Amino acid sequence: MSDTPTFLGQDTLAADHVEHSLGLPGTFALWLGANVVVTTILTGMLLVPDLSFGHAMLLVLIGSAVGIIPLVLIGLMGQQTGMTTMVLARGTFGRVGAMFPAWVNLLALIAWSWIQALLAGMSLDHAVSTLTGYSNVALFTVLCEGLVVLITLRGHLGIEKAEKLAAILMLTLSGVVVFALAHNYDLPTITELDATGHLGAGVAFDIVIATAFSWIPLAADYNRHCRSARAATLGTWGGYVTATLIAMGLGATVSALSVSIGFPQTYDPTELLSGFGFGLPAALVIFFSVLTTNVMCVYSATLSYMSIRPSTPFWKPALIIGVASVLGSLIPGILDSFQTFLLILGSVFIPAFSLMIVDYFLINRDRYTAHQLIEQASRLPALNRRALGCYLVGALLAYYWNWVAPLDIGASLPVFLLTGVLYYLTCQIAQRRQEARA
Repeated sequence: MSDTPTFLGQDTLAADHVEHSLGLPGTFALWLGANVVVTTILTGMLLVPDLSFGHAMLLVLIGSAVGIIPLVLIGLMGQQTGMTTMVLARGTFGRVGAMFPAWVNLLALIAWSWIQALLAGMSLDHAVSTLTGYSNVALFTVLCEGLVVLITLRGHLGIEKAEKLAAILMLTLSGVVVFALAHNYDLPTITELDATGHLGAGVAFDIVIATAFSWIPLAADYNRHCRSARAATLGTWGGYVTATLIAMGLGATVSALSVSIGFPQTYDPTELLSGFGFGLPAALVIFFSVLTTNVMCVYSATLSYMSIRPSTPFWKPALIIGVASVLGSLIPGILDSFQTFLLILGSVFIPAFSLMIVDYFLINRDRYTAHQLIEQASRLPALNRRALGCYLVGALLAYYWNWVAPLDIGASLPVFLLTGVLYYLTCQIAQRRQEARA
């Protein structure tokens, strides 16, 4: 019998403890709720007016539809095996090698929660100060993230219920916000706004791709609970693409309106809406978006830690990571590095998950069983040197094409494809040499 309090989540890494609680509608709602989020809105704001509104939205549609494919594949690995993302990484990188992406994922997800919590605190503060005159960004930031921690402690079943409710609320509130914008502003004028051209189409496309790729580490953590491969595939793809179009579209709209009516470009849609009495609905969209996304971040950060320290009960790292998320959201100037953070995250994770997908679907799926990766994990090789070598090549290419000699089409997609091809070819060559010796 576990001595964990019954109101806390009992989640483990064990594949045989997976509850197939997500059908197609639930999976759609999960990934919709995860991505109608303030950071995705902010990404849409980065695209306009550097690009025209129509050009930006075309890139968002294509980039999200293509960029989500690796996430769908990692999620399908989770559904088929019942294992979390970082446990699956053991099959590709080895027992010790898998600890590197686990630690990086843990730290990256905490950083995500800092950025989102601060933006939520800003929006809620704006709404409350408009209604009451009271302003305290730090307090509202802590309150938002504190609620995130409470929901996360309930485990994946609590998160799934919160995601379904929040998805409905966010769609409704997003509709109210769009109605308010259309009613009080000349919305069609945003399509006539000239592009400034500071941000190239290739870089913009890369940012959209990198946004999708940044979600890959969470995919198997949730989709292992899907009832079928169909639910894992169609629910994830549909929910993510729909959410990205809504969130980035809202961000691009707000940014374009800000410029066209002479406002300074703003992170906060409530500044455009509060004068017409719609600041509160906009703030609620952002609040619920952060709530649903941050619980996923803290939950997956907890599972990443558990993959490194398997004997740790779920609630302990969940609580510690949650407190760290609350404190970190108060760091001054954290929003200034948001775009750079996205690109760094892509540089680290894109080659890693390219290797995992190729290894599972094309090289040796038989290695990915709970018996080998969990029950007999101590017998796994410490490192897969071939995978590690290909990963280093991919990471170096990502660094070079992002910061030294940026590509016109961006680095994310080329790095993903080249790393996977390199790994596949080296594995085929090694296998043929082994067969020749035999």
